[in-house]
Amino acid sequence: MHDSPEEFAAALPRPAALIGLDFGEKTIGVAVSDPFWTVASPLETIRRKKFTLDAGRVLDIAQGRSVGGIVLGLPRNMDGTEGARCQSTRAFARNLSRITDLPIGFWDERLSTVAAERALLEADTSRRRRAEVIDHVAAGYILQGLLDRLRNLTAAP
Repeated sequence: MHDSPEEFAAALPRPAALIGLDFGEKTIGVAVSDPFWTVASPLETIRRKKFTLDAGRVLDIAQGRSVGGIVLGLPRNMDGTEGARCQSTRAFARNLSRITDLPIGFWDERLSTVAAERALLEADTSRRRRAEVIDHVAAGYILQGLLDRLRNLTAAP
C-alpha cells in the first residue's frame, strides 16, 4: 500500500485505468478513470454487506475495466490526524491487498463529500437523487484529485 502519490504512481502500469473508492460505513462509492489518467467518472455505489462480497464487487469492476490500481479516499480529520474512519479504511485496504496484486494507494479526501454535495446542489439534483449518487460522485472527486496530482508529477521536469 502506498501513502504518497509518488510511490503509488511508481507502482502503476501505464496505460491503465484507475479505480477510486469512497469507503463509508454503509456504502462504497466507486469511480473509474480512463487509461490515460485524464478524467474520473463516477460509476456506482456498493451497499456494504461483508468484506468478501464488497471486495468481490470492487475487483469485478477492476477486472472488467482493465484497472491498474486502486485508490481509497482517506478521511483525515481537518487537522490532518487520522481517526477511526481512517483506521477502518486502512483495514479494508489491508484486507483487499491480501486478495489482489493491484497497487493500492490513498488520497486525502477531506471535503470531497462537501464538494460533491455542492456540485449536485448546483445541478439542481433532487434530495432523493443526491442520496443515491453522493457516494460515487464523492469517489469521482477523490479519484480526480489523485489524477490531477499524477498529471502534475509526470509533467514535472
